[in-house]
Amino acid sequence: MRAMILAAGRGERMGELTANIPKPLLRVGEHYLIEYAIFRVKQAGIQDIVINVSYRGDQIKLALGDGSRYGVNLLYSEEPHRLETGGGIFQALPLLGDEPFLVFSSDIITDFPLASLRDQLQGLAHLVMVNNPSYHGEGDYGLSNGLIGMSYQPKLTFANMGVYHAALFNQCEPGHFRLTSVLNPAIMNNQVTGEQYSGMWFNVGTAEDLNEVNEYFKVNVVVD
Repeated sequence: MRAMILAAGRGERMGELTANIPKPLLRVGEHYLIEYAIFRVKQAGIQDIVINVSYRGDQIKLALGDGSRYGVNLLYSEEPHRLETGGGIFQALPLLGDEPFLVFSSDIITDFPLASLRDQLQGLAHLVMVNNPSYHGEGDYGLSNGLIGMSYQPKLTFANMGVYHAALFNQCEPGHFRLTSVLNPAIMNNQVTGEQYSGMWFNVGTAEDLNEVNEYFKVNVVVD
């Protein structure tokens, strides 16, 4: 299995913090934000990692290199114009191969055991869901008996961690599109499974989120 780390976003909600550097290179404790994603993927036993880059992507490539310092192989999918999550994954498919692949956002910090996802894919996608954070109270999808549904209650929030089959993108064309444009039809066809996680999970989207996770790291031992 290969993995993809999403790192092409501008990080507008970070304000001045991302005026001159890309969001994945903001610091959390002693490491770049994106390095925690690399650590988690490596711990899952995955060596080949594709990173999509757009805003100040050269800085990310320079900071991370070829991955040898982490014991992984990093490949880059460059987006001259950001393609959104769906379009970015679609462009990277030639680098991800024909087998199911893991996708993990660079702004997520969690202790979820990613290795457990290696054998979870039964349809076109398998999503990790979490309880709704305060900023997303309406949630995204419901979960019932391991199946993701549009109308199941209660709604949970997609944790930006999942495993996908390349066939999910069979009808796609190159360009800018959201992941939901392929996920939602697959969900309605009962082709997407899922699970709920209630452990440590941070979505670092704002300067306040960055401060919160840094405070967490000051009082908790986080294995990297």
